[in-house]
Amino acid sequence: MLIEVFKSKIHRVRVTASDLDYIGSITIDEDLIEAAGLIVGERVYIVNVNNGERFDTYVIKGKRKSGEICLNGPAARKVQKNDTIIIIAYAQMTPEEAKDFQPKIVFPDEKTNLLT
Repeated sequence: MLIEVFKSKIHRVRVTASDLDYIGSITIDEDLIEAAGLIVGERVYIVNVNNGERFDTYVIKGKRKSGEICLNGPAARKVQKNDTIIIIAYAQMTPEEAKDFQPKIVFPDEKTNLLT
């Protein structure tokens, strides 16, 4: 049996843009992707601290050291520029693996979205 376990989180980043006419996804600064152990194309869950929206999408790579957090496509309707969001990823693993698993949690600067 596999269970779904909290794998990683980018905690409290500021939305820098939204692009309704894009195919879809979330663009994330490459430094943040690596720090959180995310993979381009990986499914992530977005929690909007400002309005309570919760939805999922997939990761695309943004420019390194840009602080970019851009919601694209239909997800752009669920956020506004400067909203604060939390990006969460889960992984499937056995209960035995889950007992020793340590998630990665990233706390970027909330104004710049950069790692300090």
